[in-house]
Amino acid sequence: MIPIVYDQLNRWGKDDDFFLSLLQKSNTKQLADLGCGTGRLTVHFAKQGYAVTAIDPNKEAIEAARNKEHAGHINWVVGDSADLKTDAYDTVIMTANVAQVFLTDDIWQQVLADAYRALKDGGHFIFDTRNPLAKAWVAWMQDDTPDAAVHPENGDALEIWTTYDGLEGDIFTFYETVTYAQTGEVIVREKIQLKFRTLEALRESLKKAGFSEVQAYGDWEFQEATAQSKSFIFDCVK
Repeated sequence: MIPIVYDQLNRWGKDDDFFLSLLQKSNTKQLADLGCGTGRLTVHFAKQGYAVTAIDPNKEAIEAARNKEHAGHINWVVGDSADLKTDAYDTVIMTANVAQVFLTDDIWQQVLADAYRALKDGGHFIFDTRNPLAKAWVAWMQDDTPDAAVHPENGDALEIWTTYDGLEGDIFTFYETVTYAQTGEVIVREKIQLKFRTLEALRESLKKAGFSEVQAYGDWEFQEATAQSKSFIFDCVK
């Protein structure tokens, strides 16, 4: 995630509506948004009246988030899942496929343990992730045109180029490069890696973490996920 262009490339969508609807079903008051990024969706949680703690390791993203409307009502934290308070939240949520940035099973299991620890009894852990069987990377690698954006500070036209190493095992590696459109000067280049876990592997990891009830929805509908679903949305109860 490159903060200076993230919000321009990720507009409001069906996934955002789904998360808000899912939260309404969970009787949430105290909410932790883990991997909140630039706070694009986080501020909407605050607007809905939730008491929000937002956590992300990217200092630049948190700084961008602090400047948003309603950001003053949110507790912003530069950190990771270890910074979640114990028995403090009705819901811990991770959106935008944040679950895929945890590349090893040990790290992923620690994130689940931290989320479990942070929840009150009966609390919900909500997250989304892509189904590896849908092979989303095939379509990604066929698109070689740059995305367009503008620099948030000087208004100059930008281009975002994506190049790919591809899939090795269950980890997909790619690079995003932001340049000035007129000169081609590189502003920032970021390496991104995503772990694709199967539905069965995710269920097993959640069981290991102690979650007693696990619901997996598919493709932003309140219907059970299947092997054909492109996305899995988990709602796990402590």
